[in-house]
Amino acid sequence: MTLLLPGGRANLGFVRMLVEEQRSGQELGLQDLLLLNHLWMERSITSAAAAEIIQQSQTEARRYLSRLVEHGLAESRGRGRGASYQLSSATYRRLGLEQQYVRQKGFEPLQQDQLVLQHVAAHRRIARRDAAELCKVHPKQASRILARLTRRRDLVMHGKKRGTWYGLPEDGDRKL
Repeated sequence: MTLLLPGGRANLGFVRMLVEEQRSGQELGLQDLLLLNHLWMERSITSAAAAEIIQQSQTEARRYLSRLVEHGLAESRGRGRGASYQLSSATYRRLGLEQQYVRQKGFEPLQQDQLVLQHVAAHRRIARRDAAELCKVHPKQASRILARLTRRRDLVMHGKKRGTWYGLPEDGDRKL
């Protein structure tokens, strides 16, 4: 069987790693390959996106993603439906790309904070839904980002429950 995955130039290191996995007895099915290819190209995935890619339910997608975690090819970040997945440090090491793992893992929270703050600077406010879409995270993770920025006094929360939004603090409220 031949499988053609979209994505530009072939990454022979990635292909070698997949062949090694199969030689070691780890059977990788079509769904596994599709998910690994997406992780390679996009760096992370949620169960909702995985379900779309493999054209199965989110429950099945989580099962496939969990298998990749068990095999040491991927790792999860977060829990339950809000979890996202990325290639594992061992996978990056096998590919000789340790620095990419560290770069992705280490800068992600800082990048999310900066994205939210830049959005608020440009548009004066942000809602949880907007932060989730902007940072490509589950709404619960977006809540954590907004709470962190609020605790640091980089943002001020306005309202409660539905309709809550976040804006920059007034000059007197800014942290020192």
